[in-house]
Amino acid sequence: MIPVPPQYGSALQQDDWLTAGVMLRRVVGWMLDAMLIGLLALGAWLFCVLFGLLTFGIGWPLFGLLPALPVLYHWLFLASFAATPGQAMVGLTVRRDTDLLPPNPLEALVFTLLFYLTMVCGMFWFAVALFTVRHRALHDIVSGLVVIRVRALTPAARPWNMGFGNVPPGGSTTA
Repeated sequence: MIPVPPQYGSALQQDDWLTAGVMLRRVVGWMLDAMLIGLLALGAWLFCVLFGLLTFGIGWPLFGLLPALPVLYHWLFLASFAATPGQAMVGLTVRRDTDLLPPNPLEALVFTLLFYLTMVCGMFWFAVALFTVRHRALHDIVSGLVVIRVRALTPAARPWNMGFGNVPPGGSTTA
């Protein structure tokens, strides 16, 4: 079934249009982000080792900042670009649930902190996304944000390169 663009359907069809395929993409995006965070952590660890050696041990306390790296990664990317690099690679963006605008820095921080709290408390809390209309996890609901497809926000340039794009089946893109 081809998703129906928002201007042509009911509220449930609009939700399907925004979130079609989001669950799998979120998992893949999270895996990509985990690899990127791992590479950043490795680089930061090497920096701390070299800086600690060069300063004869004065730089060793910098190792205490390494646990903050994943939180800073998610928060800064969400606040700046409305998606982490992993989410952007799989075509996702984080938006406010009410008006689909990008999150402000405070909303992005709440989203990020609740995401990591959910990870610490047990990943089964992510299963809430299986039962909500827009496939929102618990941290999405509390922070007032939703993860949607970027393609759902962008109008189709031409139907030949975007499948049906934002054109309803049997519709036309000419004005």
